Order: sequence, then structure tokens, then C-alpha cells
Amino acid sequence: MQSPAQIQRIILRTLWEQDINQRPGLVRILIYLGRMIWGIARKFLDGDFNMRAMSLVYTTLLSIVPLAAISFSVLRGFGIHNQLEPALLEFLAPLGDRRIEIVSQIVAFVENLRLGVLSTLGMVMLIYTIIAMTHKVESAFNVIWHVSKPRSLARRFADYLSVILVGPVIVFSGVSLSRTVLHSSLVQWLASVEPFGTLLYGVSLLVPYLLICGGFAFLYGFVPNTRVKFSAAILGGVFSGLLWSAASVIFANLVANSSNYSAIYAGFAGAVLFMVWIYIGWLIILVGGQVAFYWQNPRFLDPRTEKAVLTSREAEEVALELMTLIGRAHYRHEPLWTFSSLEQHRQDLQPDILLRELRRLEARGLIITTSTQPPSYLPARDVSNIQVSEILQMVRGRDQTEMPSLPSVAALMDKVDAAISETVGTLSLKDLIERAEAGEQFA
Repeated sequence: MQSPAQIQRIILRTLWEQDINQRPGLVRILIYLGRMIWGIARKFLDGDFNMRAMSLVYTTLLSIVPLAAISFSVLRGFGIHNQLEPALLEFLAPLGDRRIEIVSQIVAFVENLRLGVLSTLGMVMLIYTIIAMTHKVESAFNVIWHVSKPRSLARRFADYLSVILVGPVIVFSGVSLSRTVLHSSLVQWLASVEPFGTLLYGVSLLVPYLLICGGFAFLYGFVPNTRVKFSAAILGGVFSGLLWSAASVIFANLVANSSNYSAIYAGFAGAVLFMVWIYIGWLIILVGGQVAFYWQNPRFLDPRTEKAVLTSREAEEVALELMTLIGRAHYRHEPLWTFSSLEQHRQDLQPDILLRELRRLEARGLIITTSTQPPSYLPARDVSNIQVSEILQMVRGRDQTEMPSLPSVAALMDKVDAAISETVGTLSLKDLIERAEAGEQFA
């Protein structure tokens, strides 16, 4: 019997040690699907999905009433507020009959929360709760997309509130319009004529799934603080929509066929199932976001390109190269480097490592980021005032501690430091840039 390590090596060899472009179409699709499944499985084994989904469940429970209250008030202004309760019932359909009690309690909270009589402080706290939730969601997606910097406070306020205020109106107006069209006399007459009747019946079944997939696609395209390709957002939306539909059916059957929850949790059974369903929902959303990321960045599927730890020499080389690239772009008035462009330049590095090195350089005051979207990197000082020895010291001294050392070892290390200082001397980043241009080009 083969060990797990041997099975893993066989899978890696099957999925990656061949050029899929040379394979037949169906085999190529199956190999790419296998790579996608392997990449998602690795993320599950890391525990990141579970941890973020549980965190988002807690945030959702705190924010669901304020969010529903804001949406209800906006929808009431357009005369379509009666659509909120049916939407909640549809969302919680897998909970069976327990959804009625949960939705009635949420609606009761919303009706008791009268926005018109709230004080200024109360309104601010209400909006803050919603903004905090959306920021939490953005942070989870930024981790998936390896984005180092979230939206600024001003953009966060404008973007989030615009979606919260306008989004429900568009969604519920579209749902209401589609129902009106489907129940119009003309459509009803067409439904009595074949094959239009079968076609309209199929459309009526397909519309909810299209709305779900479209909502997920919008989430994947809008929330991450980076540019997401339309194809990646659509693929992630379709994947999550299908997974959501399948999970709804499975979860509904489990709830309907299980009486243990009621026996164990008694009156809390509905609340427990509600939290479990929210957890499953966020898990599906995060997995779909990962699928969208892998579709746009397929090179991150290959585990052989991930280098978890840099040696001391590699860390020094990466830091010097990053400073040279960033410094030269500013010094020569070239297009500034972003995290995405640096990723493309150093595809051999795991994004987390690249991000960590950039953050270390920023923390030591060697580089700064611009306020543009996406953020670009600039040297924090004039390139002639940044010493190469300073960059090396940042790398070599990052793990320094006050641990006692043998005198002979300490003396040897002092000689090593002195030799490095003598080698680089007064070499500045400007000198390094000019030497790079005279020799190897980093572009």
C-alpha cells in the first residue's frame, strides 16, 4: 500500500509534469480541473477558509439587522420594501420551516429599529457596523488575491455605501420587474403556445440561478481592491452559484431528515442551523473567490513555484533587487512598479514572501506606497541618500535578538559585518541602479 507522501508525488507528477498544451482537448480540461481541485484542497488543508468563514459568520450576525434596516428604509422609499421578507425567506429556504421564525424575528428587529428617530450617534454607529462588515469581507478577498493594501477610508465609505444603498434597489427592482413580465397577459398567452410555454418555463426556473451567479460575480469583481478580469469574476460567480444551489438542496434534505438538532438544542435549534448555513454560505463564497483568482493567475496553482522560506542570501538579493527596480523606475521616470507587476517579474516567488519583503522595506522607511489604485511603490528618500549597507542591514538584522553568544562567535560575526561594510562601502542605491543599467537589466 502506498503512503500518503507517495500518493501526493503521483498526483503532482500527473498534474504538473507534462505540458497540457500538447494534450488533447478533453484531457487538457481534466488536467486543469484537477489542478484547480488540488489548489482548493491545499487551501482547505491550510485552514484559511475555515478560519475566515467563521470570522465572517460572527460579523454577519452583528451586521444583519443594521444592513436589513438600511435596505428596508431605502426600498420603502421606492415602494418595493415588501420584497425584503420574501428575499430573506428564499435565502434561508434550506432551513425549512425554521426559517419562518428566524425571518420574523429579523423583520421585527428591523421594524423596531426606526432610522428616523435615531440620534446622530446612533446612525453613525449603525453605518459603522455595516462598513466594518464590508471591510471584513474585503480583507478576506484581499488575502485571496494577495492584495497588500485595502481601500482608503474615503473610498471605502463611498464604495460600500453606494453598493449598500443602490444595490438592493437594483436587485429587488429587477426581481419585481421580472415577476411582472412573467405574469403579464402577453407572456401568459405565449405560455399557452408551444414551444414558447416550455421555453418560458425553463426561463422562469433559470432566472433565480442567473441572479445568484450574477450576484456572486459582482462580489468577486467589485470587492477585492485590485483589478479582476470579467472572465474570472463570471467563472467564480457561476461556480459559486452552482455550488450554492447544490448545497441548498443537500442542507435542506439534512435538516428535513434530522430531528437530532431539535432534541439536543431545543429552542436554539433554529439559531444553530442559521449559523451553520451562514458558515456554509461564506465558505462557498470564499471558495468561489479562490477559483476566480486561480483562473486569472493559473501559475499559482503549481506548488513547485512556491518557495516558503528564503535563505539569507536569497533574502538579501530580493531586497536589493526590489529596491533597484523601485528606485530606478522613480529615478528614470519610468512606469512605477505595483505589487501585480512585481509578481509578474518574480514569478518564482510565493506572493506572501514578496509581500512580506515589501512590507519590511516599507516598515524600515526605505519605500512608500502611493494613494493611487492600485498602489505603486516609491523610494522613501532620494536614491542617492539610500545606502546599500542600509538595505543589507535591514535583511541581516531583522531577526536580531539580545541572546548571549560565545565571545569567539561574536567576534567572528563582527568581522563578517566589517567585511560586508568594507565591500559595499558608501555605495548608494543610485550607484546600484547605474551599475544595473550598465550590466544586467531587471526590466
